[in-house]
Amino acid sequence: MTARAAPAVSADPRRATKARYGVLALIAIATMINYLDRTLLSVAAPQMAKDLALAPATLGIVFSAFSWSYAAAQIPGGLVLDRLGTRVTYFLSVTIWSTLTALQGAVTGLGTLLATRLGLGIAEAPCFPANSRVLVTWFPRAERARANSVYSVGMYFGIAFMSPLLFWITATFGWRVLFVSVGAIGVLFGFAWWRLYREPGEHPTVNAAELDLIERDGGMTAPPAKVAFSWANISALMGRRQILGASIGQFATNSTLVFFLTWFPTYLAVERKMAWISVGFYAVLPFIAASVGVLIGGQLSDWLVRRTGSLTIGRKLPVVAGLFLSSTIVSAIFLKSDAAVIFVMSVAFFGQGISNLGWTLISEVAPVNMIGLTGGLFNLCTNLAGIVTPIVIGIAVQQTGSFFGGLVYIGAMAALGVLSYIFIVGPIERLEL
Repeated sequence: MTARAAPAVSADPRRATKARYGVLALIAIATMINYLDRTLLSVAAPQMAKDLALAPATLGIVFSAFSWSYAAAQIPGGLVLDRLGTRVTYFLSVTIWSTLTALQGAVTGLGTLLATRLGLGIAEAPCFPANSRVLVTWFPRAERARANSVYSVGMYFGIAFMSPLLFWITATFGWRVLFVSVGAIGVLFGFAWWRLYREPGEHPTVNAAELDLIERDGGMTAPPAKVAFSWANISALMGRRQILGASIGQFATNSTLVFFLTWFPTYLAVERKMAWISVGFYAVLPFIAASVGVLIGGQLSDWLVRRTGSLTIGRKLPVVAGLFLSSTIVSAIFLKSDAAVIFVMSVAFFGQGISNLGWTLISEVAPVNMIGLTGGLFNLCTNLAGIVTPIVIGIAVQQTGSFFGGLVYIGAMAALGVLSYIFIVGPIERLEL
């Protein structure tokens, strides 16, 4: 580790400043915009499908197109992050993806829609590896799961609390205005990020006591030495059971997440025959449940680490419990009441929120000089769910006229995640290559 730069402001050296919480707020907002931009399509889908004449199977391909390029760009995105650093990489990422979001409002057919979705996936690729790097550089180990849960709330918050507004904009002004307005907000945030984010040793409000607090508990306040890319490193990383098992587990939990981010509003409108404005209201409830779940998961994980002294128990147990709850989504198949279906969906998404600790786990096990590469590789594997899930559900709906097969698939993936965390992941400890 290289020597850190002296902080610009030392304030009271006896009391640690809390600059890291301002940084946490930045990545929480960035994550909210990230997920809002990628999921606007689910809000616009029914109207857009009519305007552009998209069949259900074709719509499934459109939903998955984002994940094709998103998954493919993970390793290059991680390498860019390791080379350019968090500040530059995040600025380029958020401004480009927000511009592409706005351009979705101008698509004229399937070709231009696929092009913007593929571009969006490439631009968003470095976001979560960068978030993982921020966790390691800015937070002591005892605070990482809670910090992960706070920024992860952004994955659900935008849809949970803005859905009525988004559905109203779509119903009143059309889906094109929806994409343009949200994209413009993201571009503005990109410049705010550039103005406000700094590494720990360069931050204007951090003091020596806060840097010491972070370093004493495993934080990495100085940039690590750069490592040249090699396929041997990728092979070595995937050969470690912690990374392989966590990747399978995250694929499983992402399958539930992708369903809610893509097909869920259409499920309510088509399968449950709900009016469009009602869909906007009911779609909020599972996202609120997931927001609560992700906060509980982070608090529970850090509490278990303190209580047991074991990272393995603290990081794995909440994930297993959450995936088990997600598997209950299959029971919605047998329910007649819309209220009961929304309750089951909320329980399943609540469980997915609890299990959303994969990034905390990866930040604990990744080699210190390969955090970007490890995060990119992890996200590549896990976001294959974003490719597979929408297509599987789209084909099932088109072939059977029902979401029966799609919900069975989501439940089975959750069960697979439970098995992976129990039998593959193993002990949670920092890896060295």
